[in-house]
Amino acid sequence: MALLITDECIACDACREECPNEAIEENDPIYIIDPDRCTECVGHFDEPQCIAVCPVDCIISDPDNVENIEELKFKYEKLQEEE
Repeated sequence: MALLITDECIACDACREECPNEAIEENDPIYIIDPDRCTECVGHFDEPQCIAVCPVDCIISDPDNVENIEELKFKYEKLQEEE
């Protein structure tokens, strides 16, 4: 499932730099995650890097974008084809 940044975001920019899929964008007042690009780091890392670096723990699973591991792997492969 894609991830979601909550209103607790302090716009510190730590997560955006860590995202291997460039799924995180600056927005006003908080950052947002593009669910079409978020694979929860499947294909890159063992855990989502944005969650690992977030100083305020404001990144959660997006209940509106539920995906299983196979769907995340498929999305990862499609993103790799675009590059």
